[in-house]
Amino acid sequence: MNEKTSKFVRDRFAEFYENESQRVAAPTSIEQREFGFLLFEGEVMIRHKGFSILEELRSFLKKSVPLHVYYSTAYYEMPEEEMEKKGWLGADMHFDIDADHIPTRCAKIHDRWTCSGCGFEGKGITPEKCPMCGGQSFDEKTWPCEACLESAKQETVKLVDMLTQDFGFSTDEIVVSFSGHRGYHVHVENNEIRELDSIARKEIADYITGTGLEARFHGVEKIGGRGLRTMAGPRLSDSGWRGRIAEGTYEFLKESSRDDLQRLGLKRKVVDAVITNNDAIMRSWKSSGPWNLIRGVGPEGWKVIMQKGVEIQSVKIDTVVTTDIHRLIRLANTLNGKTGLMKVTFPVKSIEEFDPFKEAIAFKEGRATVTVDEAPHFRLGEETFGPFKNQRVELPTAPAVFLLCKDFAQVAE
Repeated sequence: MNEKTSKFVRDRFAEFYENESQRVAAPTSIEQREFGFLLFEGEVMIRHKGFSILEELRSFLKKSVPLHVYYSTAYYEMPEEEMEKKGWLGADMHFDIDADHIPTRCAKIHDRWTCSGCGFEGKGITPEKCPMCGGQSFDEKTWPCEACLESAKQETVKLVDMLTQDFGFSTDEIVVSFSGHRGYHVHVENNEIRELDSIARKEIADYITGTGLEARFHGVEKIGGRGLRTMAGPRLSDSGWRGRIAEGTYEFLKESSRDDLQRLGLKRKVVDAVITNNDAIMRSWKSSGPWNLIRGVGPEGWKVIMQKGVEIQSVKIDTVVTTDIHRLIRLANTLNGKTGLMKVTFPVKSIEEFDPFKEAIAFKEGRATVTVDEAPHFRLGEETFGPFKNQRVELPTAPAVFLLCKDFAQVAE
């Protein structure tokens, strides 16, 4: 972002915090939270800030005009001290669901990476190492398209269901938010959760992601009285991961093609049996499931298919965020410096209806002329824009700031 572009974006952020700072609400026990701010000037990070009341925080936002605003999931005796002197009192549990962690077909279309060492370029998910020089540093350009955010939303739906059904949390203890970029946040405030250490939180994260879960332990071979081998698998009505494995297996078989089954490494005769008897398999879920239904599909074949069910039902969270008891997270109703959109909180029951490209718009007045390097077709509110390539265009402020923050455009000379 060049100097002129940075000044334009900062001026818009300044106007937002001057006029809309009353939107910013205090987190629970604000006086026990650490705050952090990434500033425009040199992208300097200020940490270990504390505020005793909400108006002090709002005043700071107006004065400093940060690019990003964060607060701690943790509660501290002295939040402004260095980490070893803060006096940890506990922490909320936070989940970060980001499109970066979800394999989507659209990523190969709009996400790009460039090796910082040799300049080699590619599309899709950034590799761990450059295939040309082996370097591990990359310049990444990602795009929050509607398909990406829909994928993240469905992961959020699965997570909330797991938190309420498997862990027994009340929806009153769960706060769901759009991050303002490529995903969603789920925040749990509960007195028992507050005291958990990182190891205990890792156990919860492992459960949610299905880490170490092997479907073979949920499909049991039995020997009948006449030496007949049968298999009893999970049912849709089962609780916990047994029911989730059944649900994932059902979803997979309902939509799977021959190629999908072959990619699991199943033998040809097993694939043929599943494809030929698919209607009967679907009907069988009304009773006990398909485990003994199809000749040619034995225990080993079902275990492979069930493992795919585990993958489908697991929630793609950033486990590092969940296990970190000192984590700084984005403050609700502040601007995300990667897009100029707000982090927006909404009721749990409204997840499916929530429209991030409408509800998170912060700038609703004015226009700006920008030079766009390249950007795909996108929507903000009721309007659509692009695609653009090497174009000078006049846009409403919201999409202009969006492209500038994403570094896909510059303010026109």
